Amino acid sequence: MRSTCLFLVLAMLFLQSCLKIESTSSSDHEIDSVSVDNMVTGLAAQQDQGYTSLTGKRLLSPELDRWSLMKRENELEEAYQNYLSYPDSLPMIYWYGRRLSYLYRYHESIQVYTAGLSKFPESYDLYRHRGHRYLTVRDIDHAIDDLEKAVFYVRDLPTIMEDDVVQNERNIPRSSVQFNIWYHLGLAYYIKGNFDKAVSAYKKCMLVADNHDMLVSATHWLYMTYQKIGNTPAAERLLEPITPKMNIVDNESYHQLLLMYKGLYEPEEIYNVQDTNGEISQLTLGYGVGNWYYNHGKPEQAIEVFEKMMESPYWQAFGYLAAEVELANHTAVAG
Repeated sequence: MRSTCLFLVLAMLFLQSCLKIESTSSSDHEIDSVSVDNMVTGLAAQQDQGYTSLTGKRLLSPELDRWSLMKRENELEEAYQNYLSYPDSLPMIYWYGRRLSYLYRYHESIQVYTAGLSKFPESYDLYRHRGHRYLTVRDIDHAIDDLEKAVFYVRDLPTIMEDDVVQNERNIPRSSVQFNIWYHLGLAYYIKGNFDKAVSAYKKCMLVADNHDMLVSATHWLYMTYQKIGNTPAAERLLEPITPKMNIVDNESYHQLLLMYKGLYEPEEIYNVQDTNGEISQLTLGYGVGNWYYNHGKPEQAIEVFEKMMESPYWQAFGYLAAEVELANHTAVAG
């Protein structure tokens, strides 16, 4: 009888242990989801305080019109629900972070990518997008670190076209993952003033630029980088394949700037401080025109353009970020 009772007690203890193990295992995904949820919720106060520019200016999120806001919030909710359903899915993590970014919730998207990298430590996608958002929030050193890792992990893969969050008029992606990694890394080096590395990165962009949209954007930044280091002949050679008739879908502003560098437009024709509307495309044009003034011995006009650009709410634009650097450097020299 005693042995029977002992057997029953041991059996119950074993069963209880099994149930505990099963319960712990089944809640792993829930814990992961809650941990990211808590990180995102915990950043709400920080998010509301905005961001800080390289010149010390407080940067607030732009206001979206009612319909754009509703659309993006619905897309974010869908991405979040997908993430909750499949928290160990790399695409779900990736899209959740991207949808947060398009509502200007950059710190939150960075945390989502960070949590994803704890599960997928060799994900070039997560490093590429976290690096991009580090650039957005002006954390340039971390951006460089992430994008260099993305370069490493994508090195042996064939070309992968990258889906856009906002589709173009043809509803087809016009840039590759490899191009975007090198492109953002080149910009990060450029912002840091490491122009030799920026040249190398943009040359990599040129090697993988297999359509005109990629070609004109990479050519523009490489042109300006060459101008920064005084290699005008190399900059001018880049303009040889640029013509008025090109198959441009996304990057019309870069195309216009390159045509201006070739002398086919006057600077005032494509950017005028008196009538600019501050849209993102205008910021791209403004930075190119401002640098043109610098390179042609007109620094006062360059500063006027850069200061005008600071009135735009779209500080996420790379032209705005680069103009910040010019103004910060100008202040440092003047001071």
